[in-house]
Amino acid sequence: MNLKKTWLAVPAVFALGLSACSGGTADSATTGEGASDAIITTNGSEPQNPLIPADTNETGGGKILDLIFAGLVYYDAKGAVHNEMAEKIEPNEDSSVWTITLKKGQKFSDGTEVKARNFVEAWKKGASEAMLSSFFFEPIQGADEEGAGDLTGLEVVDDYTFTVTLKAPTADFSQRLGYSAFAPLPDSTLEDMEKGGENPIGNGPYMVAENGWEHNAQIHLIPNPEYKGDNVAKNGGVDIIFYASQDAAYQDLLSGNLDVLDSIPDSAFATFEADLSGRSVNQAAAIFQSFAIPQKLEHFSGEEGNLRRQALSYAIDRDTITETIFSGTRTPAKDFTSPVVDGYNASVKGSEVLSYNPEKAKELWAKADAISPWSGTFTIGYNSDGGHQAWVDAVTNSIKNTLSIDAVGAPYPDFKSLRTEVTNRTITGAFRTGWQADYPGKYNFIAPLYGTGAGSNDTDYSSAELDSLLRESASATSTEESNKILDQAQEVLFKDLPVIPLWYANVVGGWSEKVDNVVFNWKSVPVYNQITKKA
Repeated sequence: MNLKKTWLAVPAVFALGLSACSGGTADSATTGEGASDAIITTNGSEPQNPLIPADTNETGGGKILDLIFAGLVYYDAKGAVHNEMAEKIEPNEDSSVWTITLKKGQKFSDGTEVKARNFVEAWKKGASEAMLSSFFFEPIQGADEEGAGDLTGLEVVDDYTFTVTLKAPTADFSQRLGYSAFAPLPDSTLEDMEKGGENPIGNGPYMVAENGWEHNAQIHLIPNPEYKGDNVAKNGGVDIIFYASQDAAYQDLLSGNLDVLDSIPDSAFATFEADLSGRSVNQAAAIFQSFAIPQKLEHFSGEEGNLRRQALSYAIDRDTITETIFSGTRTPAKDFTSPVVDGYNASVKGSEVLSYNPEKAKELWAKADAISPWSGTFTIGYNSDGGHQAWVDAVTNSIKNTLSIDAVGAPYPDFKSLRTEVTNRTITGAFRTGWQADYPGKYNFIAPLYGTGAGSNDTDYSSAELDSLLRESASATSTEESNKILDQAQEVLFKDLPVIPLWYANVVGGWSEKVDNVVFNWKSVPVYNQITKKA
């Protein structure tokens, strides 16, 4: 989870007070032998949309969906794939047809059984309505290049078996199935999507408590007693609090009013490890950060636009910014993926555009001016609640000082406000972007963001050459072959620069003295079901 999943949304919307804490009306639940009924509190953000898995591509909603829904497979803390709802996932000889057999007796939180049709109809609904994550259905027969349409490749065999016929062999198809877009929906939601999005019924380790979603404030999750998978909750629930700023969340963590924080504010980068005294983490994660420039933006189309994009990239001193602003918690980008995924390559042809070269930047900008003189101010939109001002100011200052143009940040009050303008294509400047991997594969960093019509392709970038390479990569017979083709795809991206890569983010988080068993997984998210309160 776009974020998830497609956008990297760091904490989120409207404020609770600095001492916001979990509500005292939590439903108690038995979560298994040795489990506690204590509530774990953590930070999050108001979802952009109703909680429908295939229509969520940002991390505010994605974090919640990952707790209340279970897929055919799940990823453990290190990114390894394990069956969850699936008993077996079997390809034919060339991996073009997959037969999926479900475990019997798995149930949604309303007590209805999870059956093959709940997967098939949920995927069909996501594709037929061209939901935000429909691009993930693109390999399935019947889908168009954007993943929309009638998924004729899905067929229910019996209550616990269905088949998936793909347009072409896809060796890593089963690896993708832990992403929330592939979650099942209960019959009640399939019949009434509006109600199901506001009052979601899932099949995961947690469920939304009755009246538990307090919009723009918090959401209260309690253990799902029907869940029988590997990730049973060892606590009494999770309260996800929607903070107005990371600094407020961090102060709550320090004062003991918050249990787990998944993103330390930049104001505390130099001190958080000492502040938390062994209760913090700073480790590599599958997170890529950038800023995007819409294709339709004045001065950024055609040859002129290509020259300006290249110039902007050369004008950014990534080494100095990551050291001074982020205190070593970021690493300057060398590609469009992440160092923690298999097949990472820091030497893709064209990646020199990510180096700081003021002379080259000025030369390219001057060539663009010869086509059409620059006018106006270059802006980068960002959400004020996510701790982005310092780096946006640093990046725009680097651009301003190098190219001798006006360049400034354009703040939005919260992530949802920024995301709404991006989704509606009403934003009038560049804007911050990021990607938190949906599944641990290199393809996931490229296809959903830059494929023509992809759900998280927020700049409307389109390249027939890139699309062809993505199809070739998806049909590769091995991960190694696929990764080599994806590097060719990155060569195209380095020429076109639909986004300007900035850096890879470490997961930098912390927890209070009140909790134990805190582990951050491969994509920077705490493994919430394992966290327990101290006696």
